[in-house]
Parts: sequence; structure tokens; C-alpha cells
Amino acid sequence: MTINDIWDVFVLGMVLGSLYAVIAIGYTLVYGVLQLLNFAHSEVFMAGGFGGLIVLTLVEPVAAPSGVQSVGYVLLGMAGGAALGGTVAYFLEKVAYRPLRRRRAPRLVFLITAIGASFFLYNLAGKIFGRNAVPMPSAYENKRVLTVFGTSLNITQLLILGSAVVMLLGVDYVVNRTKLGSGIRAVAQDPEVASLMGVDIDKVVSRTFVLGGLMGGVAGFLFGTNVQVFPTMGFLPGVTAFAAAVLGGIGNVRGAMLGGLLLGVVEAFTVDLVGDEWRYVGAFAVLVLVLMFRPTGILGERVARAA
Repeated sequence: MTINDIWDVFVLGMVLGSLYAVIAIGYTLVYGVLQLLNFAHSEVFMAGGFGGLIVLTLVEPVAAPSGVQSVGYVLLGMAGGAALGGTVAYFLEKVAYRPLRRRRAPRLVFLITAIGASFFLYNLAGKIFGRNAVPMPSAYENKRVLTVFGTSLNITQLLILGSAVVMLLGVDYVVNRTKLGSGIRAVAQDPEVASLMGVDIDKVVSRTFVLGGLMGGVAGFLFGTNVQVFPTMGFLPGVTAFAAAVLGGIGNVRGAMLGGLLLGVVEAFTVDLVGDEWRYVGAFAVLVLVLMFRPTGILGERVARAA
């Protein structure tokens, strides 16, 4: 393998890893605030794919548009994915988790509820949209438009990478520099004291779910533009993104970003060197090795201590 080959695989791994990082944010935000492993987040990701599909189908592009028109289609698709992903996340918290939280249910009950909600959303999507994969309407001609040190990137790859960078920087700013972020960190550190200080716990938790849902929804649309949309599309990316959150330090926003990028690069090199059937073996082997020596993950901090 030459230096150019290594760079090619690395860039592709960064594109894939940026998608994992965006999904992982949803896991890590919810865990940081509620200490809850929200396994239904993979279905929020799936809902985003169908949200973008619905919007672009309604727009009905006759042919692959170009220029400004193409940008408009993409933004509409991203908005549709974000809207449905955020909506599903909002109702998921309000219907499935909030009643348990108010009754101070054991953590095991939350976990079982998350798994049940995941199965419910998956089957609901299958009932509404069917079990077969549906291609995303073409919003642009997916041609190679940029070369970075000899590696050519197509529009979809640039879209994933650019959108991920904007969202990751945005959520980092929200958590560390805004009033909502202060509330999130306060609730993550001590919800009872935060409540006594005037923080609306329900509002903070709900907005945390919606924030993760918006990002997961956009990621679902971006994934759908590169593959197809189907009810089980969230499973493997969701599991890998959860592993990325654990690898970086579950509950740590920047850790989720780092873990996602690292797993994406490892997965890309595993496929290139060994074969596609080993895609997830290499990534999860790295996860196990890291956790053996650092059980709290690479960064190992919670949202409460992020700064």
C-alpha cells in the first residue's frame, strides 16, 4: 500500500467517521443528562432518512438538478430529516421516558423501555413504508468535484463531511457556551440541586433529546442519499455510533466526536486491508483494546465536566 493509498483510505474513513460521530452525539447527550442508554436513537436516525425521503418525494425532482437548485433540494431533505428525527425524539422522551423518570423507575426499566421503543419504531416504520429498501430521490448528480492531496471526493462525501463538521462544532458550542448548555451540564452533574436553582428539568431533558434527534435525523438523510432508506437502516450505524460514544467516553460530547472519527478510520482500513466481511471486527477490536486499558473511554469525562 502506497502513501497515496493510505491517504485515500484515511479520507474515506474520516467521511464515514464523521457520520458516526454525529449519531454518537445523541447517545452521549442523553446518557450525560439521564444516565440512560437510549437504544431507540438508532430508530431516530432511521426516521431522519424517511423524513428526507418524504420531503424529496413531495418535491418530485424530475431530473437531477444542478447549481443553486440542487442546494435547495439538499437543504429541504436535511430539514425534513431533522424535523422528523427531532419530532420522534421529542415524543420518545415525553411518552416513554418521562413517566418513568417521574416515578423514579429503576435503571433496568429505562433500558428495557428503550429496547421496546426501538422495536416499536422499527415495526411502525415497516408498517407505514414497507420492509423493502427505497432509493432516495436524486437531488444532485453525484460526481467527483474536489481533489484533496490526490484523493477525489464526490458530492455525497463532501456533503456528509461538511454537514458533520458544522453540526459537531455547533453542538459543542451549544453545550459549552449557551444557557441551554449550562442547563444540560447542571442537570448532568446534580439534577436535584439544578432543580433547586431554578432549572426546569423536564424542559432541559426534552431539549436534549430534540437536539440529539435533530442531528440524528440529518445523519439519517445523509446516510440515505449514499445508500437507501429502509426500516432496519439504523441498526448497524446505530450500534457502531454507540460504540464510538463508549470509546470516546460515554457522556462526553468531544469524546463522541473523537470516537466516531477513530472507528470510521479503523473500519475503512479494515475493509481495505482484510475485506468487507471484517468491516466491524476491526472497529470493535479497537474498542475492546482501548476499554481494557481505559474503561472510561479515551477522554472519560461527562457532559457535566465539559468545558
